Amino acid sequence: MDTQKTPPLQSKLPNVGTTIFTVMSALAAEKNAVNLGQGFPDFDCDSHLVDAVSDAMRQGLNQYPPMTGVPVLRDAIAAKIKALHGRDYSAASEIAVTAGATQAILTIILAVVHAGDEVIVLEPCYDSYVPNIDLAGGVPVRVPLTPGSFRPDFDKIAAAITPKTRAIIINSPHNPSGTVWTAQDMLRLQEILAPTNVLLISDEVYEHTVFDGQQHQSASRFPGLAARAFIVSSFGKTYHVTGWKVGYVAAPAALSTEFRKVHQFNVFTVNTPVQYGLATYMADPKPYLELPAFYQRKRDLFRAGLQRTKFKLLPCEGTFFQCVDISDVSDLGETEFCKWLTSEIGVAAIPLSAFYGNGFDQRVVRFCFAKKEETLNAALQRLQSL
Repeated sequence: MDTQKTPPLQSKLPNVGTTIFTVMSALAAEKNAVNLGQGFPDFDCDSHLVDAVSDAMRQGLNQYPPMTGVPVLRDAIAAKIKALHGRDYSAASEIAVTAGATQAILTIILAVVHAGDEVIVLEPCYDSYVPNIDLAGGVPVRVPLTPGSFRPDFDKIAAAITPKTRAIIINSPHNPSGTVWTAQDMLRLQEILAPTNVLLISDEVYEHTVFDGQQHQSASRFPGLAARAFIVSSFGKTYHVTGWKVGYVAAPAALSTEFRKVHQFNVFTVNTPVQYGLATYMADPKPYLELPAFYQRKRDLFRAGLQRTKFKLLPCEGTFFQCVDISDVSDLGETEFCKWLTSEIGVAAIPLSAFYGNGFDQRVVRFCFAKKEETLNAALQRLQSL
């Protein structure tokens, strides 16, 4: 018998390989391309936030915090939601601090989805949703957003609900398309879900990145949705600290109880000094209230440059992503075009087909404009040749 042999293993995620984000980032580094692929800023956060975290470390706040997060941060989150959306969440029983939004979503799904339960996802969607459902033994039910506009098709959503539907995941402002759900959209969803026991997982990580005077329509604003919703948000996206991996979940006490059972055996808790630093920094609402204007300036600069190319610009109502139609630029499919663009033009983008289970190719690619002005200008200069 071969004692050196590794036992065979049946993968829980047999269809998951190297993601397109990893592929494109590696290619961008190899070709010295401007990387507008992955969604993270290339500029620093506010030094006052770093100081607040450093102060917490020096004050000795370096041991385990409470499992659900330090009380002062949960208080600050509850106060923010109340001020912005008018919903009262109990900091003690209805808010939990998480190791980023991705962990939050996995923990929610593990907490509520049983083997065979169906979970509706609206495609194109963030790439963690479906693997999370698979890990929980659930069945992903893919409902397409309307191609081109990426608006929700409520007739298709309603038709996808069955007695087995446990939850639906929505994301507004939407990655990858940059569309933002309206109050009418949220009311229609509330109407569809009202006669059901379907839970709502509302991914709101881009809540503070909404443009042109629009207002973010959090699920917490709508009583019929809030009563069944897990609201997920991200300090990384809001404060330009994606590498800190801190987010939060707000949900009614009965749902939060189940979430916390899984959370305590998943990550248990989140690093202490960053929590205290964030709580101190949140005392001033100005940074997140000014975020829409901050990113709208970048969006407008980037769109103005792209208009001098053959790309057809799709609307960008929120997030820090700009999608473009490549039909007038190339005959290549999205993935091959992105590889060509990175290698030959020196700018990395992400194919929208990566956000569909079946690789649906509609000749659209996504750029990230959460970059310094000089980074965007360097990319635009290269793209002018198109």
